[in-house]
Amino acid sequence: MKIIDAHQHFWNYNPADFDWITDDMSVIRKDFLPEELQHVYQTNNIDGCVTVQVNQDEKENEMFLKYAGENNFIKGTVAWVDLMNEAIEDRLAYWQQFNKLKGFRHILQGEKDRALMLKPAFKNGISLLSKFNFTYDILIFPDQLEYALELVKLFPKQKFVIDHLAKPYIKSGEIAQWKKDMEAFKKCENVYCKISGMVTEADWKNFSGETFKPYLDVVTTTFGTKRLMFGSDWPVCLVAASYENVLQIVKNYFSSSSSEEKNDIFCNNAIEFYGLE
Repeated sequence: MKIIDAHQHFWNYNPADFDWITDDMSVIRKDFLPEELQHVYQTNNIDGCVTVQVNQDEKENEMFLKYAGENNFIKGTVAWVDLMNEAIEDRLAYWQQFNKLKGFRHILQGEKDRALMLKPAFKNGISLLSKFNFTYDILIFPDQLEYALELVKLFPKQKFVIDHLAKPYIKSGEIAQWKKDMEAFKKCENVYCKISGMVTEADWKNFSGETFKPYLDVVTTTFGTKRLMFGSDWPVCLVAASYENVLQIVKNYFSSSSSEEKNDIFCNNAIEFYGLE
């Protein structure tokens, strides 16, 4: 079975740009670059990946594209652009020339305005993405799911993917409201979900595969195996688990699925969604 890791990151660490890396996350207070990830992938038989933005700076886009040009295992990049810029159409036209730039993301989870995605300027930016064949990664916390639902319904032809299951409150076990809000996406066929980022939402020192089963049950029922994709969230995942552990949790959950379903979740859906070569 081929595996595409649909969500991982690179960075050159410095305290100013990575103030979100707290003392208890010190294991990731260092550089994470393609050479190291390539070794991880060789160990775990991973065929390729999509690298996702970390900082909200177009200079980072250039760095990721450089890495993608130098490393064939990087199949695509999700970048950042100011969707509310008056010149957004020009910026999208500029980025369209880079074949491995597949889509964009904004760190909506960190915005004081929880409904920023529904601002007219933001929606204008989203409205232009499909013109240039770009995808959009939705990075939010559960309290923003209702706004995300409204957004995706406004643009039924735009391809969206919810990162990290919208970060459910796994550590506290609060599932009812998140479950209800996620299930509302069932009929939104333009919306996918990444099975990623789960271990960091759990109790880092006390979880098992069973911890995640209720959450995986919800997204599997909601999105089906044609709209789910595996992502490691490396290296952020390392605060709680090794790459091997993260991969095995998802493999074990889908162990009784058909070969076709596994191929879709671990490879084909990412290729189809992002238009990977």
